[in-house]
Amino acid sequence: MSMAHVELAAEESNPRPQLLIVDDQPLNIRLFHEIFHADHEVFFATSGEDALEFCRTNFPDLILLDVIMPGLNGYEVCRRLKQDERTREIPVIFVTAQSNASEEEDGLAAGAVDFIAKSASANVMRARVGTLITLKRQSDLLRRMARVDALTGLANRRHFDETLSSEWRRCTRSGKPLSLVLIDLDHFKLFNDHYGHQAGDSCLRQVSACLKAGFSRSHDLVARYGGEEFVCVMPETSLEGAEAKARALEKAVRALRIPHEKSAVASGIVTISLGVAVAMPNVGDECPALILCADRSLYMAKDAGRGQVRALQI
Repeated sequence: MSMAHVELAAEESNPRPQLLIVDDQPLNIRLFHEIFHADHEVFFATSGEDALEFCRTNFPDLILLDVIMPGLNGYEVCRRLKQDERTREIPVIFVTAQSNASEEEDGLAAGAVDFIAKSASANVMRARVGTLITLKRQSDLLRRMARVDALTGLANRRHFDETLSSEWRRCTRSGKPLSLVLIDLDHFKLFNDHYGHQAGDSCLRQVSACLKAGFSRSHDLVARYGGEEFVCVMPETSLEGAEAKARALEKAVRALRIPHEKSAVASGIVTISLGVAVAMPNVGDECPALILCADRSLYMAKDAGRGQVRALQI
């Protein structure tokens, strides 16, 4: 069978762990499917190249990887997975016909977490795979928590910094524009002084939810930048598109009609000021320049009276 990968079991909505089997022998694939399909969503790849292609768009919870295959062998596949920041956290178990100390040393050096002999019992295989998937999911949860702002549930500053750097590199390669929107709640200190910090926290949560609801593309990011400031990263978005999105966000926050008696911007409600910046990243450019440009746009919006959008292109 020459296909790259095929889903063997599970409905799309099933939250079961995803398991990728990489083996060039159909008999072995059927065997592993029989062992794991009841508790896992099982996929397979019949070569190392197919496995890497699958993992470019899918991120299984664990990979069972044959060592000896035509083309790329298991060690090289594992090394490439560990070199990619998107897949390096996926645990890899090498499945071998005969394991020896030298083979295990090579596998561990490549980044594998365990070895399973093809002669092992089904119960042993299920137990070892289950333990590693549990550990993987616990690690995933901790990583997600470390990247989320506790008050608003948005991405935090660390997540934003990582995403902006990654998208800058990606847009440099693709030649596509990268847009950034800095957002500031107008006169928020006066809001806190007048209504109290609990009301201030509630306001931040409402505005956060409104901003997040304004984006539908999976590769856009809304983050809390600090205090009452937020930031949106929009890859492959032109100046016109980013400015239109910013104006829509400004209107959406106004529509919440959160009372703010101390604000002179609008008729007693919370408003936001937004600064838009767009760059066409090139090799040698640095992404902090995009942040500075967005900050300059935000200053222009505030200087013009707040509750509005200003935009600049690098």
